[in-house]
Amino acid sequence: MSTSGAERARLAGARVLVVGVGGLGCPAALALARAGVGTLILADDDRVDASNLHRQVLFDERDVGRDKLDAAADRLRALPDAPKVELCRSRLLPENALALARGADVIVEGADNFATKFLAADAARLAGRPIVHAAAIRFRGTVLAVGPEGRPCYRCLFEDLPPEGAAATCDEAGVMGPSVGLVGALAADLALDLALSDRSRTGRIWSWDGLGDRLHAAEVTPRRGCPLCGEAQRIFDVDESRYQAAHCAA
Repeated sequence: MSTSGAERARLAGARVLVVGVGGLGCPAALALARAGVGTLILADDDRVDASNLHRQVLFDERDVGRDKLDAAADRLRALPDAPKVELCRSRLLPENALALARGADVIVEGADNFATKFLAADAARLAGRPIVHAAAIRFRGTVLAVGPEGRPCYRCLFEDLPPEGAAATCDEAGVMGPSVGLVGALAADLALDLALSDRSRTGRIWSWDGLGDRLHAAEVTPRRGCPLCGEAQRIFDVDESRYQAAHCAA
């Protein structure tokens, strides 16, 4: 995106939380840094694995075995006009989710599991922060931007966690590096809009089909009975029992 001097100044003062420094978080963080975001907050607790290098673009063979956060911070801090990088050496958990959300202006969630995605959605809504959800598997990916008002939200699409094993993971189904790169870049682009208070692309789910080379956007209808943002809201905290399937966001 092309930015004016005033917009660049706003981005320089922005704080963006990136949940999961993996196939989606890596290109998103790199794009945000290159665009001039002043502070990136990275949350992860994993190490760099050689099998993931094809899609985790902040790392190379020299980083294998290192903490992802250390390797990512080194790469981002070496950029021209590097952002400030803050590290949270933990996955997103009920005990830290609200504090992390409140400490950011925008959240980019690139987790590989539903429990973390729902936790991020709930924390963003309760903290009044905009969030961009990104997901990718095989040749396909989706991105959803939710404004600070939190409606329509991730739970308008998916009311609750699916039964364990009901959906294939990236490890099981595989994922193409170019697909996660494109989806991560789109997530960063939407996050930049939100950092500049532009909500024109919120409330739409963007779907990328790498086999057909198509990007499609569809409006998300706010769900009246949504437990997070509906008329009869039922979620007012991030109780651990709601995310029992949570595991590492990578």
